[in-house]
Amino acid sequence: MDEDARPWWRHRSLGERHRLTLSSGEIAYFDVGAGEPLIFLHGPLMNSNVWRKVVATLAGRYRCICIDLPYGAHQTPMPEADLSFPGLAGLVAETLEALGISAATVIGNDGGTPVAQLLAVTRPDLVARLVLASGGAYDNAPPKRYRPVLKVIAHSPGAQLLMLGPLRIRALRALPFSYGWLTRRPIEPATSDSWALPAIVDGEIFTDLQRMLRSLDSQDVLSAATRFKEFHGQVLVVWSPQDRTFPAAHAERLAADFPNSQLRWIPNSCSLLPEDKPFELAELITQFLKEEVNTHA
Repeated sequence: MDEDARPWWRHRSLGERHRLTLSSGEIAYFDVGAGEPLIFLHGPLMNSNVWRKVVATLAGRYRCICIDLPYGAHQTPMPEADLSFPGLAGLVAETLEALGISAATVIGNDGGTPVAQLLAVTRPDLVARLVLASGGAYDNAPPKRYRPVLKVIAHSPGAQLLMLGPLRIRALRALPFSYGWLTRRPIEPATSDSWALPAIVDGEIFTDLQRMLRSLDSQDVLSAATRFKEFHGQVLVVWSPQDRTFPAAHAERLAADFPNSQLRWIPNSCSLLPEDKPFELAELITQFLKEEVNTHA
């Protein structure tokens, strides 16, 4: 498989592509920089490319590891993997164990945010700090706004052709039912190709996508929320007050529910903070890593 082909391309700032064979299949990750490990998690129909600009800013100070979760824009099918939120958190945990990493800072955006939450409460030994950047939480994971579309993709035999096929046309990716609600700015064509095309050109990836969408359950995220008080690591909640998909009230609730947390706002952006405001997000992460957070902001 040509890794530079449009569906499989990854930005050079992410570092070298590596593969790990886990108990349920092969997963890819990208590793660049040295120092304290930062683990980056993305959402559905995306991959590590969402973090390319943030990693480019942080890799001079930290070891940045981006995991390509089997969220429908990955390269190698994982037919045996549990693709529920707890299962995805388990894949991250197994990846960190295989890499010999503990006490990491785990950073999630969009659908990576609930995975980070579950990892923190189920494997706190692996998570020293948590950064939750505009994403799913409580009863909004997966996001309610997208559920009608996701339900059709999950259950329709013709969805690969009828629902995803039109996304071969780049202009259609800016429509609300696609990535349009998630960002205020155009997504670079090479990046959006790597998100939209894998599940269109590879039937096994599309099967993973359908299985994942059928497995995601907000009850798993709500159950994790009852254990937030048990996580005593430092937590940074970063949100856009204009987010159209993930409500600002959830940011305030997350900051209140975690014992050692702070809340920061990034205005004039939408859910994909790494796309809309990558440098502002990277700066807040850098400040957070230098601070001792003992009280709510």
